[in-house]
Amino acid sequence: MDLRHLKTLIAIAENGSFAAAGDAIGLTQSAISLHVKALEEALDTKLFDRTTRPPRLNTRGRNLVDRARDIVEQCEGLSDLVSGESLAGSLDVGAVPTLLSGILPPALGAIRAQHPDLRIRVSSGLSADLVGRVHKGELDAAVVTEPSQVQTGLSWHMYAEEPLLVIAPKGTKGSTDRELLAAGPFIRFQRFAWAGRLIDTHLKDRGIKVNTGMEIDSLEAIALMVANGLGVSVVPDRAGARLPENIESIPFGDPPLCRVVGVVERRDNPKAHLIRGLVEILARLAHAKP
Repeated sequence: MDLRHLKTLIAIAENGSFAAAGDAIGLTQSAISLHVKALEEALDTKLFDRTTRPPRLNTRGRNLVDRARDIVEQCEGLSDLVSGESLAGSLDVGAVPTLLSGILPPALGAIRAQHPDLRIRVSSGLSADLVGRVHKGELDAAVVTEPSQVQTGLSWHMYAEEPLLVIAPKGTKGSTDRELLAAGPFIRFQRFAWAGRLIDTHLKDRGIKVNTGMEIDSLEAIALMVANGLGVSVVPDRAGARLPENIESIPFGDPPLCRVVGVVERRDNPKAHLIRGLVEILARLAHAKP
C-alpha cells in the first residue's frame, strides 16, 4: 500500500470531491482517480458510493480515513524521531490571550531551544476562531480552552485543568463563593470566550444572580480591578500567573468548576511530533505550578 494513496483519500474526505482534492494537493483529477483505484484494489473493497455525483465515501471509506490519518502522522514523524536532528522551518501556533500571558512563552522557548533553526510564529485570538484556523490549515496548532465538540479532522490534547476561583478585594466579608459574589459589582470575563460562557452557565445553573458592572477580555485587568476594590469576579487559577496579594479567593463551586486547557491540531499534521513535545512541556509546567 502506497502512503500517497492514503494522503489522497484524506484530501478527498477534507475537500469533498476528487477535483477539489486534486487542487488541494497538486494532482490532476485523473491522478486522484488512479490513487483511489489502486487503494481499493489493494484493500479489495470499494471505498466510495459512485451512484452520487461527486462520489461520496461509504462507511468503509469513512472508517479508513480516520485510520489513514493516524498512519500518515506516524510515518511522517518517524525520520525526525529517529534522527534526533534539529528541525528547521516554521511552527505556526495560535493561543488565547489568557494562555499567552501564562506558561505558553516558556513552553515555546523550550521548543525553540531544542530546535534553534525553527521559526515560531504566534497568533492571538478567541478559541473558536483559532480552532477554525487550525481546521483550515492556517495554523499548525492552537492552545485553547476545551471546545464543546471537536471538529472532524482535529485532535484534542488536554494538558491541564485550571480550577476557577471567585476573587474579591482583601477583607471582603463572606465565607462561600455565593457570599463573595454578592459582595460587590461583578466584573465579567468576556462572554464571547468559551471560559466566559462556562462561568455564565454555572452561575445560571446554580441560580446565582450577579450585578454586572464591567465586562473585560483580560484576566490581568480583571484581577487589578478587583485588587483596587472595583468589584468581584471569577477567574481561572492559571499556571504561570499570580493574583495580586490584596485579593481574597475561594474555589468556585464544590467541587470547584475547572477550565480545561489543551492543544488542538489537525489529525494529519506533519509536525505532530513537535506538537506532542509542546503538550508535554505545557503539562510539565502546569504541574510544577507552586
